[in-house]
Amino acid sequence: MPNDPFKNSIKQLERVREIIQLDDNIFEQLKQPQKIVKFSIPVRMDSGKIKVFSAFRAQYNDARGPFKGGIRFHPGVTEAEVMALSAWMTWKTAAAGLPLGGSKGGVIVNPKELSAGELERLSRGYIREIYKFIGSRVDVPAPDVYTNPKIMGWMLDEYEKMTGAHDPGVITGKPLSIGGSKARGYSTAQGAAYVIEAARKKAGLAKDASVTIQGFGNAGSYLAKILHRQGYKIIALSDSRGAIVNPSGLDVAAVERHKEKTGSVINYPEAKTVKSGEYLYQAVDILVPAALENSITRKNVNAIQAKLIVEVANGPITPEADEILEKKNILVVPDILANAGGVIVSYLEQVQNAYGYYWTEEKILKRLMHIITEAFEEAWKEKEKYRTVLRMGAYALAVKRVAEAMKDRGWA
Repeated sequence: MPNDPFKNSIKQLERVREIIQLDDNIFEQLKQPQKIVKFSIPVRMDSGKIKVFSAFRAQYNDARGPFKGGIRFHPGVTEAEVMALSAWMTWKTAAAGLPLGGSKGGVIVNPKELSAGELERLSRGYIREIYKFIGSRVDVPAPDVYTNPKIMGWMLDEYEKMTGAHDPGVITGKPLSIGGSKARGYSTAQGAAYVIEAARKKAGLAKDASVTIQGFGNAGSYLAKILHRQGYKIIALSDSRGAIVNPSGLDVAAVERHKEKTGSVINYPEAKTVKSGEYLYQAVDILVPAALENSITRKNVNAIQAKLIVEVANGPITPEADEILEKKNILVVPDILANAGGVIVSYLEQVQNAYGYYWTEEKILKRLMHIITEAFEEAWKEKEKYRTVLRMGAYALAVKRVAEAMKDRGWA
């Protein structure tokens, strides 16, 4: 597989191993998930025919606490991708200092081709296959690409039917009416905004820095609105159908209305619609890849002109491209820091579920800001300590925490 995401994740682990002198016995265990479940989900379609979907759940490491990770519905889902994402979630929770491990799930499906009824039957079918492997103290799923609170509600309901007991903490990203948390819907974007502000200061960029955002889905659209309100100049936006550019700045709210009306950001009248990929090469202060992995590769990295790159997507830069960016002295904020807002608020949702007591949005945002900015500063200290890049600083912070938990459990 070209740009195999799991092999990429192991390359990152191998690199940090050398930096922190990771114990060989720990390293051997961290090279594979602790468990991966592969299964098929038969779904009766509206036509009456049965269609079978392939699905996965990878549980990478739970030394620090229950596995934690989203479920994505996407036609490009692969076993390697799910394994990589479970690894990155392990490092993400550890870097943020959360008492959680890492996992990930996925179904090979284009949910846009399913009716609401078919989508619900698929979602419930997924939980019926994995309910024995999850739980609020075992493994806690959440939304990911093309899944949402409604789907999480169906999944929670199916799990509780299978187990015969209420357990709202088994799934996060739920609707508020059944134990969801305020701010969860935009938590990834809000966390990224806090990180961008911290990184902007480190990079010496102005408050009105120009920004290109790849991806105008949930995280990308919320982030664009948050940054626009804060005074950043959003000059380029993209979605799965194309991209738009206006060097003078885009009215993000107007672009969102245009997309709601037409289904895409392309052909927005106050901007130039450009070919796929071209928008990435704009002269810009900050580039935010917020779509899927492997967006920046050895083939296109030399055309990147950004001064700061913030990975809101998981694994958007291949290791080969990362090396080139390092040589060009372009500061990259890695995904395990930049997009940790979602899992941080998911963790806060778990805490609220355990308490049976729910906090105000203001209190949640305050805790999110504290946790994610502290994680950024601690990763920066590791970067300075080992005289390396920020990605390796964040990995050093995370892997050392996981290794310590493994040793304390007697796994080494």
